[in-house]
Amino acid sequence: MHYIPNSKDAEKEILAAIGVESFEDLIDNIPEKFLKKYRISLPEPLSELETVKKLSGMAGKNSDTESSISYLGAGSYDHFIPAAVDFLISRSEFYTAYTPYQPEVAQGTLQSIYEYQSMICHLMDMEVANASLYDGATALAEAAIMAVNKTRRNKVLVSDLININSRKVLDTYLETREVEIQYIPESDGVTKLDSLNDYLDDQVAALLIQSPNFFGNIEDLKGIADQLHANRSLLIMSVNPVAAALLKTPGECDADIAVAEGQPLGIHQAFGGPYLGIFSSKKDLIRSMPGRIVGKTADIDGKPGYVLVLQTREQHIRREKATSNICTNQGLMALAAAIYLALMGKNGLRQVARLSLDNAHYLAEKIDTLPGYSLAYPDRPFFNEFMIHTPVSAEKIVEMGLENNIFAGLDMGRFSREWDHRLLIAVTEKRNQQEMDDFINFLSKFRKV
Repeated sequence: MHYIPNSKDAEKEILAAIGVESFEDLIDNIPEKFLKKYRISLPEPLSELETVKKLSGMAGKNSDTESSISYLGAGSYDHFIPAAVDFLISRSEFYTAYTPYQPEVAQGTLQSIYEYQSMICHLMDMEVANASLYDGATALAEAAIMAVNKTRRNKVLVSDLININSRKVLDTYLETREVEIQYIPESDGVTKLDSLNDYLDDQVAALLIQSPNFFGNIEDLKGIADQLHANRSLLIMSVNPVAAALLKTPGECDADIAVAEGQPLGIHQAFGGPYLGIFSSKKDLIRSMPGRIVGKTADIDGKPGYVLVLQTREQHIRREKATSNICTNQGLMALAAAIYLALMGKNGLRQVARLSLDNAHYLAEKIDTLPGYSLAYPDRPFFNEFMIHTPVSAEKIVEMGLENNIFAGLDMGRFSREWDHRLLIAVTEKRNQQEMDDFINFLSKFRKV
């Protein structure tokens, strides 16, 4: 190989070496109508210095939670992330690692996954957990498929108050499997579970429910598992993992499968991903569980070792026998969650949850006293998220918030025109009293016209 100072000359030599005169010769088999449609008009090339300056300038136009105060939630929350989390997951042995098929060279990765699974079992109060799925939405959909496969039934009951985005993923997953989805309606901010028996029949595989639900309210699940189990159906719970430190755990609710969006556990919001799908269940369902499970063993010398003990997925067995077509996991995000949980410990996570709860209730009570504002569900218990009625459109409040470096919450009018005057507000341990009082003053400026 020799150095060619002129890039044009280099291009000609490369093209000549492969037997063509121009780049167009390489793509002459593509119909012209497609080339015209998708041809991109790119600017002139830039140097590395110029590129960094240009991209930094573009990125600087974004608003983020470092420069703005965030009250956004609905599955993605602005929690504090200790610096050690990013530092440790950036180590090359973790950051560049892939699938740990060969235990003799992947003990570190396997052990980190094993520790993650163990922590999730403790947090959710469940017997087994897998090596994670893509995100909370796909974990919920996989749970529905798991229930259908296990019970050999063809219908799932789904709460109307599951996160709307998760419901869309669920619809997509189950449509081609010809699984019937029957939604249970909302009543006064919670799922209408008093009529659950009206929906149960010999085709119901499971009930899927989220608590706290999409509106932020905590569902009353007392006795629900008993009703489902009497019908030989399963209870699938989707939870906020931070809330699990204070509220009744899925295990205490006798859930069969428990899933969660793991983003609150040390993972940056990052414009929507990558996130982490937490998935756990009772032990008797382990052979129907999607993805991988890491186990602890001992070698011939009696030293501890870690191996993949269960991986009933389509890459390893006959496709029609696989529990799932999920073919990877969010290993790096699972590691971030494990590090976060280890740093926080049981008491630290409970403190994060308590601060989030206390802050949310302080803010809710203050907003409820403002003229024109009211809590949408004043009699419903909530964790760190609540919905309010607004005197003007929520969209207007959100837009004005951006001008004041405030993410004012989620405009519920995005999902239904009937909710134009509803704002979903989430509060974490990061918010201090001054920030919340400033937000109250900001909201007080909006009056009915």
